[in-house]
Amino acid sequence: MIRTIVIDDEPNNIEALKQLLLKYCPLVELIGVAENIRTGQALIIHTQPDLVFLDIEMPFGNAFELLNSLSPVNFEIIFVTAFDNYAINAIKYSALDYLLKPVNIKELQAAVHKAADRIKTKNITSKIDTLMYNLSVNKPVLQKVALPTLDGLVFVNINELVWLEARGSYTFVYMQDQQKIMVSRTLKEFEDILPFENFSRVHQSYIINHFFIKKYNRGRGGTIEMEDGTTIEVSMRKKDEFLSKFK
Repeated sequence: MIRTIVIDDEPNNIEALKQLLLKYCPLVELIGVAENIRTGQALIIHTQPDLVFLDIEMPFGNAFELLNSLSPVNFEIIFVTAFDNYAINAIKYSALDYLLKPVNIKELQAAVHKAADRIKTKNITSKIDTLMYNLSVNKPVLQKVALPTLDGLVFVNINELVWLEARGSYTFVYMQDQQKIMVSRTLKEFEDILPFENFSRVHQSYIINHFFIKKYNRGRGGTIEMEDGTTIEVSMRKKDEFLSKFK
């Protein structure tokens, strides 16, 4: 059983999530709830949970201030929020999980199962460190991303990603230092989180970092020469969108 608490400033949200967990998530043992950061902190210290469902904005501070006060964090977190904003991107980059309100049953079940797997690996501290780093930068473009690999998580600076290549449900990430990292994440997932201003999906199989483009060669779709010597095809469908970023 996953010993779990819920921290949310809306009693109705707590009750709704509680009922969903009881009905659809048999792995979860709900051991407590709290309605603000102060009582949430005390509850975490007292109960030492495996998993915390954590609202982001609450009285007496937000979720990130709570996590800072508890550092190092030794429990898994699923953020629950009504807002899809910069903080959500920071959470995605850090390989942490989140749910948007109102909570979807299937997404909740998937998040609980993923949390159960993560509890075994005990690598939450690196994820929290990455999250806090990205939030502290306070820029629209986040700085670090967690790459889930077969061996664990690799944390890298975004500006060191040169290009990415789709391989089925995996992605090969080519780094500035010549590393090639196989990541258990689809290219579409990278397209959703990488900053639009700095990266382009130029083909069904490729995303490129604008900073490492050496030359664009004209053609039906054209080709891109990257600084590492790689030539990447641009699809006709993606050509106009890609070139428009440089006008």
